[in-house]
Amino acid sequence: MKTKAKSGWYFKIIVFSMCVSMTFTLASSEILGSVGYVMAFLVLAVFIFLGIIFDIIGVAVTAANITPFHSMAAHKETGAQEAIRLIRNAEKVSSICNDVVGDITGIVSGTTSSLIVARLMSDLSTDNILLQLGLSGIVTGVMIGGKAVGKTLAINNSTTIVLNVGKLISLKRLLIRKK
Repeated sequence: MKTKAKSGWYFKIIVFSMCVSMTFTLASSEILGSVGYVMAFLVLAVFIFLGIIFDIIGVAVTAANITPFHSMAAHKETGAQEAIRLIRNAEKVSSICNDVVGDITGIVSGTTSSLIVARLMSDLSTDNILLQLGLSGIVTGVMIGGKAVGKTLAINNSTTIVLNVGKLISLKRLLIRKK
């Protein structure tokens, strides 16, 4: 990639990251401001799950071999062309999936858990730091443990994962064309 093209990509990824971060943070704050604890923990779980899923996709795309997708594309298998495009752009896909979505969901998960703890501490009239440490530890452990398991899954099943992501992209394009 030429230096000018790289500079453009870097600028785009910075702006995109800022927009995604602000969107996730706003969504989290708005939702948490008006829901009970069950929904708050559900929102937290969604952010953790998104981080793990996008990490799996980013690793799978970088680990995948393009060769089987050429054969699939020759046989007109749905999603194969999109999978080839993903693999050819693995650096960008990995950056978006692992860094933008993965890192932002990690940060927003931490913020979300802090908001939940602050509300719990207020409702329980306590300032016990163990509540914050416990939830923070659980969120961190689930996120990092999930990503570790996900990386193994992604490396061992990269072809299937990338093809399925390609199929989702293909479906999205098909639905957009129908509108």
